[in-house]
Amino acid sequence: MSGPRGLLVLRAGALTTLQDRGRPGYAHLGVPRSGALDAGAHALANRLVGNPVDAATLETTLDGVALRALAPVTVAVTGAPCAVRASGRPVAWGEPVWLPGGAELEVGRAESGLRSYVAVRGGFGVPAVLGSRATDLLSGLGPPVLAAGTLLPVGPPGRDPARGADGAGAGSGPAGSAGAGAAGSELVLPLRLGPRADWFTAESIAGLWRSGYRVSALSNRIGLRTEAGPPLRRARGGELPSEGMVLGAVQVPPDGLPVVFLADHPVTGGYPVIGVIPEGPPLDAAAQARPGTGVRFVRAGRN
Repeated sequence: MSGPRGLLVLRAGALTTLQDRGRPGYAHLGVPRSGALDAGAHALANRLVGNPVDAATLETTLDGVALRALAPVTVAVTGAPCAVRASGRPVAWGEPVWLPGGAELEVGRAESGLRSYVAVRGGFGVPAVLGSRATDLLSGLGPPVLAAGTLLPVGPPGRDPARGADGAGAGSGPAGSAGAGAAGSELVLPLRLGPRADWFTAESIAGLWRSGYRVSALSNRIGLRTEAGPPLRRARGGELPSEGMVLGAVQVPPDGLPVVFLADHPVTGGYPVIGVIPEGPPLDAAAQARPGTGVRFVRAGRN
């Protein structure tokens, strides 16, 4: 079977969106950054199939996705480890997998972590909005959340080779590593204090390094919410005028429990930011932290 290059969504999963590196540089227009929450896993999936790093991938949440290839394509699944099947046959996770036309790809439930990433050689050819194909759940920009029956066009392959792209031995190797696939039993987040650390008592800040929290079930692509830890107490009253927010900002709402801003965070906010988590592996791990995972904040640059 062969037809136009594309993937048909058979099962959309709990929440599957198209993501790339997002829309940085538009905060002054009120447009959030968005993009893949686990940036490392997104980039690895693209490298495995020979795509540029800014090609769009599918970001699944917990229970994966099922797709049918309308023509032969090469795909790769990274992020949260999961079972991957092609027309019912087990294939590799974290490796290029060649699918003949008509084959069905089943990305299973995450065995650990939350979010898996599906890349296809040539990238998903959906229209870009402000230079990005990312779905932004806060602003509503970008393609809609995937639904069964959606046809996802696939772009032409680039010049970079993909291991296994011709189908010879594709997916036959070991799964290998797929980056920050699971957050583990404890999520350790390095925190740089500021810009509003002076809004909190010295005792609260000292307690922050000693205390543990848990990931709340209310977490989403906007932010990782915490629970079960000591509330941070303010040293001053009143409220801030709204000010700019960045990826990794740790905002403290009136209940005193820290919220870590992720990719779909608002561009402004009025609650004080006690500190910022640098971009990179810690935020990738935060993207994979399931509710109930322990959270510990440490001073950035220290163990």
